[in-house]
Amino acid sequence: MTTTIALAGKGGVGKTTIAGMVIKYLAQNQPGSILAIDADPASNLNMVLGLDLEWTVGEIREGMLEQVKSSLTNGGAAMGTMPGGASKREYLDYHIRTSLAEGSRFDLIAMGRGEGQGCYCAVNHNLREVIDDMSKHYAYVVIDNEAGMEHLSRRTTRDVQHLLIVSDPTQRGLVTAQRIADMRKELDISIENAYVVVNRLRGDMPAELRSFVEKMDLPLLGTVPADDILSEFEFSGKPLIDLGDESPVYQSISQMMKQILK
Repeated sequence: MTTTIALAGKGGVGKTTIAGMVIKYLAQNQPGSILAIDADPASNLNMVLGLDLEWTVGEIREGMLEQVKSSLTNGGAAMGTMPGGASKREYLDYHIRTSLAEGSRFDLIAMGRGEGQGCYCAVNHNLREVIDDMSKHYAYVVIDNEAGMEHLSRRTTRDVQHLLIVSDPTQRGLVTAQRIADMRKELDISIENAYVVVNRLRGDMPAELRSFVEKMDLPLLGTVPADDILSEFEFSGKPLIDLGDESPVYQSISQMMKQILK
C-alpha cells in the first residue's frame, strides 16, 4: 500500500523545505522506495534533494502536442496516435518514466508549467493515469503542491493519507491555511488526515497566535523553528537534504513524521 503525504500552503511559507525534510526522514527511517512529485512550477524540489532535472511533465506534454499538430498538418498520424503509431498514453508513459530524476532512495517527477492554450482534457487524463500507475510501485509518495490545491483538485495524484498545510507564524498566514483546509471538502479526492504546520517560528508561539490556531478546523501537527544554518544552505545552493540530523528543522519534522506514521 502506498502512503501519500501532500504539502500545501500559500507561496513562500517553506513547503518545499518541509517536503525535503519529510523525504529525508522517510529515506532514513522507513523501508520502501519514495516518489517525490514537484507539483509547484515555482519551486525547486530537485535542488533541495540534490538531483539534476532534465525534463518536466509539462515539457513532455507540450512536446507531444506539437508532434501531433505537426503530423496532422502534414497528413500524418491519426488523432489519438503519435508519429510511428504509438498511442499518446504509450508516448507519455515512456517519456515520463525516462524523465525521472533518480536518487539512492527516492525518485523525482517535476510537473513543470501548467497548460498553454487549447484543450488538454484528454492529455491530462492520460497523464493522471501514467502518474497514478507509477505511484502504486512506491511505498511513499510526497507531493509538493503549488500554492493552493490545484493539482489535487485536478486529481493529478491518488488519494492522500496525510495533508500538511504549511503556514508562516502570522494570523494572515493561518487564515490562508484555513481556507486551503476548507477546499479539501470540495475535492473529488479522499484526504484522510489534515494538519497545520507553523513554519519559521522564532521562540515560543505568541499567545494570540496559539489562541487562533486552537480555533482552527484542523489540528496543529507541530512547529518548525527558524534556523540560520538552513538559510546558509539556501544562499549557497547546497541541497537541504544534506542538513545534519541534529538540525532543529529536521528534528521538528522527524517528530511530526513519527506522530503521523506510528
